[in-house]
Amino acid sequence: MVQGGAQITLLDGGLGRELMRFGAELTQPEWSAGALMDAPDAVRQAHEAFFRAGASIATANTYAVVPYHLGKDRFDARGAELAALAGRLAREAAEAVRDVRPGARVAGSLPPACGSYLPRNFDPVEGARILSVLVSALKPYADFWLAETMSSLTEARVTANAVAGTDKPLWISWSLRDDPGDDTRPPALRSGEPLVDAVALAVELGAGAVLFNCSMPEVMERAVRETRAQLDAAEQAISVGVYANAFTARGEDGAANEVLATIRDDLSPQAYLRWTERWVAAGATMIGGCCGIGAEHIAALQDRWVAV
Repeated sequence: MVQGGAQITLLDGGLGRELMRFGAELTQPEWSAGALMDAPDAVRQAHEAFFRAGASIATANTYAVVPYHLGKDRFDARGAELAALAGRLAREAAEAVRDVRPGARVAGSLPPACGSYLPRNFDPVEGARILSVLVSALKPYADFWLAETMSSLTEARVTANAVAGTDKPLWISWSLRDDPGDDTRPPALRSGEPLVDAVALAVELGAGAVLFNCSMPEVMERAVRETRAQLDAAEQAISVGVYANAFTARGEDGAANEVLATIRDDLSPQAYLRWTERWVAAGATMIGGCCGIGAEHIAALQDRWVAV
């Protein structure tokens, strides 16, 4: 559907709990990477479920294919293999739904290399090493790169450097501070760096889209509005998007997926839809979901934003 002259692109949702719906048993520390080893069919089925619900993009299941979840020895031994498998499963799902999603694409997920929500732990040298493995393995399958849950400027810059020369577009998705009261403060990354600097960096790096993910819905609208205004003032025709999570407030301590996070009970598909209406009104043209947002949520968004 065209909204305010722009076509809405529907992203997928969070893979973790969707994988469990198809029989994968996710345990710590491997989290969703465990499904690649023990239940690869569930990964393909989860991608297909999101496509059939309305998503036009499958995000490869590489978010947890990092030493933080696998351990350094297992990552060194199997990281490339598992990342390639994740890319192949996403591509197979895209091909399987060509009848209903002829434009289905695969996003090569490039996660926080040294742990989500932990910008203070990011090591640029080690991060570059980890990302080089993921990029090489995903390159045959990905249509574009999705740098997800970027919590600091350094994290995003190193991730962008990892895909330089691949001739594939880069989307950068920032994770915002979302502690109580952050919805009334100027938007900032989890590192504390201001959003305005993050948007400027995305432009400098040549990002094809600026998104916000793995933060609570309450902090997204203002971030979208300020980002769209900044990009328009700079005459940058860059898309803006949101895929929020359904986590309860977590506070400053603890990384994402460190434990099985509690999912809010006030984000039904229709309730989440109402948040997306605010984001689209603020200037977002790409909408989806992160942790805890399932295929049923994407189906509700399809009915609102894509179905005619």
